[in-house]
Amino acid sequence: MEAWVMQPYVIARSGQWYRLLTSGFLHADWSHLLFNMFAFYSFSPVVLATLAQGYGSGVGLALFLLLYLGGIIISDLPTYFRHRDDRNYRSLGASGGVASVLFASILLFPVNSHGGGIIIFPLPFPIQPFLFGFLYLAYSWFMGRRQGDNINHDAHFYGALFGVLLISALVPGVLPQFMQQIINYVS
Repeated sequence: MEAWVMQPYVIARSGQWYRLLTSGFLHADWSHLLFNMFAFYSFSPVVLATLAQGYGSGVGLALFLLLYLGGIIISDLPTYFRHRDDRNYRSLGASGGVASVLFASILLFPVNSHGGGIIIFPLPFPIQPFLFGFLYLAYSWFMGRRQGDNINHDAHFYGALFGVLLISALVPGVLPQFMQQIINYVS
């Protein structure tokens, strides 16, 4: 744990950049791991299938891994720059990579017409993916500025943005399709 956790102070002074990735394979407890893996399992098949359909199975898988692992690394960079002089700051978990996959999925399928939406814990009712995405980004941005609950909300926010940017670059026309699906839904 000590050798892999993302500790910006240590990275800045020893050049142990691998911690930006290895911290994504550590979790605080079983519930943290299970929640991340459940979200990953729920949303990754459609993203992987889309990439495999567009690029072939081998390249599609490589791009999917870029999305997931890149999300872990990229989402930790703002945290690194914010906390590189804080001896006590540590972060772990795959949330940035999971957020990348989740938001790539939302961009591909912003509206769930089969059953009225998706169920996201702790909400007791279904919500459309695009609405959840907007609310989650706003919540992550707000909580990241607040910094009061020992959760790296910036990893969620920047992982999500990385997922949106990468899937937009990899899937031609995804942004107009995203907008059109939302317009059709609200009309």
